[in-house]
This record gives sequence, C-alpha cells and structure tokens, in this order.
Amino acid sequence: MRSTFAALCFLLSACANTPEVDSRFGSSWPLVYSQDFTEGEFLKHCSFSDQEAWRWVPPTTGVPGSLELVGNSGYQPPHRSPKCIALLHDRAYQSFVLEAKILQTGADGAHRDFCLFFGFQDPSNYYYVHMATRPDDHAHNIFRVENAPRVKTSPVAAAGIDWGRDIWHDIRLERDADQGLTRVYFDDMQTPALSSTDATFSWGLLGFGSFDDSGRVTDVNIWAPETVEPLPGAREPFRRPDKR
Repeated sequence: MRSTFAALCFLLSACANTPEVDSRFGSSWPLVYSQDFTEGEFLKHCSFSDQEAWRWVPPTTGVPGSLELVGNSGYQPPHRSPKCIALLHDRAYQSFVLEAKILQTGADGAHRDFCLFFGFQDPSNYYYVHMATRPDDHAHNIFRVENAPRVKTSPVAAAGIDWGRDIWHDIRLERDADQGLTRVYFDDMQTPALSSTDATFSWGLLGFGSFDDSGRVTDVNIWAPETVEPLPGAREPFRRPDKR
C-alpha cells in the first residue's frame, strides 16, 4: 500500500513539474501575412480567374472591409473545377496555417459553398476546400485537380455546414506538407469539419473563391515556417500561353 501511494505521489509530482506544451499545429510559426482589407490596395496582391467577378468592399460601421465575390465568373477552367478564384500571388507556401472570416451570400441550396485554394501551381494542378451545406461526391470535401476533373481526397463527410444568413464564420485551414495532411475548421476550432491526407502537391499559392457562388472574406492571417518564391508566371497564373 505504501509503495502504491509513493508511486502515485511521484507521478503527480512529475506531472506538476512538466511544463505545458502548446501542441496546436503551427503555434510556433511566425505570422507571415496579414490582411484586414481596410484599403483597396489589396487587389494588387491578387491574381483572379475573372477580376470582373470580384470587388473590394470598404469598411463601414461595425462591418469590416472585405474582398467580395459578387457573382459567377466567365472563366472556363481546363477541367471541371471552380470558376471563381482569387489567389495571393506574392508567395507560395508549403506547410501553413490560414485563418479568415467568411460570409456566404449565395442562394440556399445543397451546394451553397465557399472555397479555399492551396497548393495552386497552375489552373490544372491544385487543391481546394469546398465548404458546402450538403456533402456528396462533388461537394463539401477537400478536392484535388490534377490535369483532370476534380476528385475528392477523403470519403463523403457525415454532415455539411450551416452558413446561415448574414453570419461571419471563423475558418482555419491547416496544411502539413510533409505528411500531406489537411484539416479544415469551421467555427469550432477544436474539431475539424473536414480532413484528408494527400501529398500530390507539396507547395503552391493560396486563395479564396467559389465553384459558382458568392461571398466575402476578411481578416486573413497566415502562419508558416517558410515560404517559397513562386515559379515564373505565377503572378498571372490564369493567362493562356497564347496571350502576350
């Protein structure tokens, strides 16, 4: 009995003397990008599949400035994939954490969505997160476009998300390029709404958009251990080779 009590005391003492460790993915990484959309100069930092589909909304009382996707894009992708894309073209990322606030403004429907893009190397090779009301083979998943129509990278989720009306939602996207692991959090920052493992693309540009819907994004922050310079042409990734 004494030996058991002594062992318990030793264990409790060891736990008490163990320093707390912040195990949150990316918690030790520096903040490498931050955008609050107070100025329209942000648009110069982006490449658009169709710039006519986007606009800057200045801040008003109680409402932050934002980048707004106002309608469907005239862009026709080379493969079945989202049409409305805005990419941050200054840097490409490998592992990273991206947080943002998103307001979905489209009509109700099973595929009412907003998307996050990552690992974007060109219009035929990238990943995107499709956050939608109802999951199926083509909605609410983490998709890969690889010289072919998009394919999901994980099984169909058990449930979609509720965008509601006039509600800003907190979004967190985690990417571990070494393990090919991706997690997406929607309001609940403890339990992923979506996750998958796919290591096809280890780096690429980040961005926002929709398959063919509308919405706004603000308060964007990115943490990363390092960034990589994009390949030549990354500032105009949607320009066709035959155009000068």
